[in-house]
Amino acid sequence: MNFDSRKYVLITLFILVGIIYTLRIFYMQVIDDSWHLRAQEIAEKRKEITPPRGVLFDRNGKKIVANRTYYNLMMVEDDMKNFDTVAFAELLGWQAWQVKKRFRDVREGEGTYYNKHTGKRTSNYQKIRAYPFIKEMTLEEIARIAPHLENFPGFYEEVTSMRSYPFANGANIVGYLSEVNREEVEEDHFYKPGNNIGRAGLERFYESELRGRKGIKYIVTSALNNAIESYAGGKYDTSALQGPPLKLGVDIILQAYGEKLLQGKRGCIVAIEPSTGEILSLVSAPSYDPNLLIGKRNISSNYPKLVLDQSKPLYPRPLAAEYPPGSTFKLLNSLIGLQEGVITPESGFPCNKSMVGCHDHTSAGNLADAIKHSCNPYFYAVTRRILQQGKKKNIYADAEVGLGLWAKYMHSFGLGSKLETDITGLRSGLIPDPAYYDKWYGHHRWAFSTIRSISIGQGEVMLTPLHLANIAALIANRGWYITPHFVKSIGKSGPDSLYRKKHFTMVDRKHYGIVIEGMRRVVHVSGGTGKRAKLKDIIVCGKTGTVQNPHGEDHSVFIAFAPMYQPKIAIAVFIENAKGGGGLWAAPTAGLMIEKYLTRKITEKEREKTILEAKFTYRE
Repeated sequence: MNFDSRKYVLITLFILVGIIYTLRIFYMQVIDDSWHLRAQEIAEKRKEITPPRGVLFDRNGKKIVANRTYYNLMMVEDDMKNFDTVAFAELLGWQAWQVKKRFRDVREGEGTYYNKHTGKRTSNYQKIRAYPFIKEMTLEEIARIAPHLENFPGFYEEVTSMRSYPFANGANIVGYLSEVNREEVEEDHFYKPGNNIGRAGLERFYESELRGRKGIKYIVTSALNNAIESYAGGKYDTSALQGPPLKLGVDIILQAYGEKLLQGKRGCIVAIEPSTGEILSLVSAPSYDPNLLIGKRNISSNYPKLVLDQSKPLYPRPLAAEYPPGSTFKLLNSLIGLQEGVITPESGFPCNKSMVGCHDHTSAGNLADAIKHSCNPYFYAVTRRILQQGKKKNIYADAEVGLGLWAKYMHSFGLGSKLETDITGLRSGLIPDPAYYDKWYGHHRWAFSTIRSISIGQGEVMLTPLHLANIAALIANRGWYITPHFVKSIGKSGPDSLYRKKHFTMVDRKHYGIVIEGMRRVVHVSGGTGKRAKLKDIIVCGKTGTVQNPHGEDHSVFIAFAPMYQPKIAIAVFIENAKGGGGLWAAPTAGLMIEKYLTRKITEKEREKTILEAKFTYRE
C-alpha cells in the first residue's frame, strides 16, 4: 500500500473542504444579502427600551428641563393584513393619498445599501421592522385612534418622551434635541432611526450622560411573529436606566430677569460665582423660548424662522461674540504694571488729551483715581512702561520683548484661548503677540506707538463676554479663578475635576487690593464713571467701558463684583449700540442683576423702569 499517496490525497481533500467552506462563508456573509437580512430579522426578537433623558435642575432645585410623555404610532408592514387605506385615512383624519405618501416617505427615508461585490443596490427598509408612522402624538391624539387600531394589524402605539421647559428661558444654555441622521446611527449603535440627540448647549455637551442606558427585552414569538412571552422568563433582560440629573449652578430666576432687562436690545449678561466658577446666568439677547424647538414638527416650523431672523436669536453671543473690551481692560494693564514694578499705587500721570481723547477730569495722582476716572492718557503711560522697559537698546526689539511678556500675563488671566467651559460654541478671542504684529507690519517694524490702542482695550484685543465676566471673578478672588462652568453635579458625583482646580495668574495677590479700591471708587465715589450701579448696603466694585463701533453707536460695557468682601457674584454686561457709554446702560443693568441675586428684590424701581423701556436701533 502506498501510504505517501494516500497521505497527499487526504491533505488535498482537507484543503479542498477548507476552501469550499471559506468560500461558502464569504458568500453568505458578503455576497448573499438574504443572510444579512435574516440576521437582522433574528435581531428584531430583542426589543430595545429607550429611557427618558436626565432632567436638569437649577442651583435652587427648580426643574428647568423636564420630560413629557408623547406617543408614536408605529407600523410593521409585514404584520399588515387586508389593509384598508381609505378607512385608515378616515381614522387619522387624512386623505388616502397622504397615507400612501407617508408609506413612501418611510421607505425612502431609510435609504439604500450598495453591495460592492455584486454591484446591486437594495433598500435598507425592512418589512419586518417597526417604523414610526406618526411621531410625537399627544395623549389626546393617540387616545382618539388607539381603540380602533385592532382593526389595522401592524399598527400599535409606542410610549416615548420629549423635552419640556417649565421656564421659557435659558435657550442658549440648555440647547435642543433633534432626530439623528444616518451617519450618527452608523457611528454609534446606541441610536436607532427616529431617536433624538442633543444638538446644542448642555443637551449636546452632556449627551452621553443625559441619554442614559438602554434596556433590552428578549421575546419569544409565535409562528405568526406575535410576541407570546419573555425569553427565559426575563432572565437575560436588562433594565433601562434614565440619565442622571444634572444640577446646574444657574439661577433660573436671575436668568429670567436678565432676559427681561435685555428685551429690545442686543447684548449679553454673564454672571459667575467667583468662589466656585459656577455660571449663575448667561443671557444672550435676543433670545427665544426653548419650547419652540421641541419635537420634529416644532423644529420644522420654527427653526427656519429663527435662522432667518436678522437679530440672530440662535447665536450664543456670550460665548462666541468677540468684542474689544474697552476700558475694562485697563484693570489688567494696571495689575501687570504693578507686578512688573513699572508703577506703584501712588504713581500719577497727567491727563494729556493731546495723546488721546479723555473725559473732563483732573489728572489722576494715583492708580485708584485713574481707575475711577478711566483716564486714557494715564493707561497709555502705564502700558508704555510695560512694553518699553529698556531691556533692549533697539526700541523695536525692546517692544518685542515687552509685548511677549505682556501676552504671557494676559494668557494667565485666561485670555486669548477658549475657556474649557462645559458647553459648545466657544470662541477664543484674541490677545496679540509679537508674531501677530510681525505678520502685519514686519519684524522690528512696530513699537508701542504703533499698537498703543491695546492700552485701553481697543485695536486688536478681542474678548468674549464670558472672558469679561471671568476677569471680574479673578479680580474678586484676588488672583485666581476656577474655569467657568454650568454643572454643579452629575447625579451625586459633583462637578468634573477640571472645575475644582484653581488657576492662578502671574500677578501676586498683594497687587489686587489697590485695583479693587479703584473699582469701588468707580461706583461709590463722586466722579466715578459707574455710579449708576450703586446699591444701598452693598458695596459694588466695577469698571465701565465704552467700545468704539464702526457700524453704529458705541457699545456699553461694565464688569463688576459684589460684595467687596467675600464676593458672591461677578458680572459682565455688554449692550450693543447703546450710545452713552458703559456708565449709562451697562452699569445700571449690572446693578439690578446684583441686587436681584443678592436680595431677591429690586428697590431701584426707577432705574429698572429706565432699563426696561430702553430700546436700541441697529444697522444691518
